[in-house]
Amino acid sequence: MNKEEKVCCKTEQFEAEVSVEEYMESCVDVPAFLECCRKCANYEKVWSCPPYDFCPEDYWKKYQTLHIVGIKIYVPEEMLTRTYGETQRNEMMQEIIFPYKKKLDQKLWMMEQKTDGSVALSAGSCQTCLPNGCTRPEGKPCRHPERMRYSIESLGGNVGLTVTKYLKQNLLWMEEGKLPEYFILVGGLLIPA
Repeated sequence: MNKEEKVCCKTEQFEAEVSVEEYMESCVDVPAFLECCRKCANYEKVWSCPPYDFCPEDYWKKYQTLHIVGIKIYVPEEMLTRTYGETQRNEMMQEIIFPYKKKLDQKLWMMEQKTDGSVALSAGSCQTCLPNGCTRPEGKPCRHPERMRYSIESLGGNVGLTVTKYLKQNLLWMEEGKLPEYFILVGGLLIPA
């Protein structure tokens, strides 16, 4: 695929609401997910990712309801038969996932604007400052704190369990250089009492 081509994918949207108390009990495990975050390239390098100067459990507890939004992105059939190297897979991820992540984050941002006191949870790490990069590695404050949002997983939420338990879907993974039939992006909106 050359850079001028755009990948067009069929999508489905799924939504659910759960009390933050129930969600924390069933899906939040901050120590376990902090360990996963430590292995990620964004750890200590992006303001939306750990470590934080606040307690993630306390962050969740400021809200009463979590509105979960998931986007299922079907990979075009002709792309499923090929095997991709690591560089090609990363390029495909950018071509397929990033445009839908941006749309989902915009949807959540608009929902936040319409609901007093709410805060959006991004589908994955913040990308507001791409391609320039985050200021965190330079020890500088966030350029756009008004737009930076945390993700469910960065606050200790289990997105895989969230998808199966609340959105009634299954996550698929890339295996042996093959793209899965679909990807699922998950974000949310934390709503106060």
